[in-house]
Amino acid sequence: MSALVMRVHAAVVCRLGDFRRGATAVEYGLLLAVIVVVIMGAVSAFAGASNNLYTRLAEIASHMSG
Repeated sequence: MSALVMRVHAAVVCRLGDFRRGATAVEYGLLLAVIVVVIMGAVSAFAGASNNLYTRLAEIASHMSG
């Protein structure tokens, strides 16, 4: 009986693929999503800081020229 079960299992895995690969793909997708969110937050924070820097530099340059 167990040989029959093993054959059926092998046939299903061969035909449909290994479900563990699908789980791994989902895990990698979630990891990628977290990385993208962290990068977006860092870019957003850096953009605000660099905007303030360039605004201050522009003000200094306008005071020096005027």
